Amino acid sequence: MRAVRSGLAALALAAFAAAPPPAQAEGDPARGETLFRPCAACHMIGEDAVHRVGPHLNGLIGRAIGLAAGYEFSETLAAAGAEGALWSEATLDRFLAGPREYFPGTRMVFRGIRSDDDRAHLIAYIAQTGGVAEAQTAGQGTAPDPEVASIVALEGDVAYGAYLSSECTACHSASGGEDIPAIRGLAPSVFVTGIVAYRNGTREHQVMNTVTRRLGDEEIAALAAYFASAE
Repeated sequence: MRAVRSGLAALALAAFAAAPPPAQAEGDPARGETLFRPCAACHMIGEDAVHRVGPHLNGLIGRAIGLAAGYEFSETLAAAGAEGALWSEATLDRFLAGPREYFPGTRMVFRGIRSDDDRAHLIAYIAQTGGVAEAQTAGQGTAPDPEVASIVALEGDVAYGAYLSSECTACHSASGGEDIPAIRGLAPSVFVTGIVAYRNGTREHQVMNTVTRRLGDEEIAALAAYFASAE
């Protein structure tokens, strides 16, 4: 799949990640409150929360990545949100495991939490204390595309994605290039957003439009799962 700077280059600004996480453990909000204490140096959550060094975390679950009124995010996170990527428990889990691995351009100075259980506890606390995002109003972000959301919700078959990937990797190298970005490690929501845009013709590129129109939803989900897991 050959792309130009005006196409998948937007995806390269978004997120890179390690292998997709297994089903998340049940989190304990009480234990998460203790784990949140170091986070409180930069982030507030709960009643009267405001932005500090980092944005407040109220309504984080379901909020567009890189979007919180009154806070200026890095270009990397803002680009992901513009593509329709949302904070879910799964994306937050991936981010907390290694922020700079998931979003290389983030300004967040935090090495990450390697314990699956600790991340689950912290996410449970954030979800319970901060609640879920309210409906976004016009001008405050891009609402997720229902077509993209339905594909992202599918459980992609990594093995099938690996089988399909050769057509992509013929042009997209592991390290990427000036006009053809790397797509390995890309967050599934961002990968799917780009592919759907080419398939629908929202983004124009002769080769990409032709290739993506041959892909069904299951195939896109499989490719997204594979490239998210590829190192």
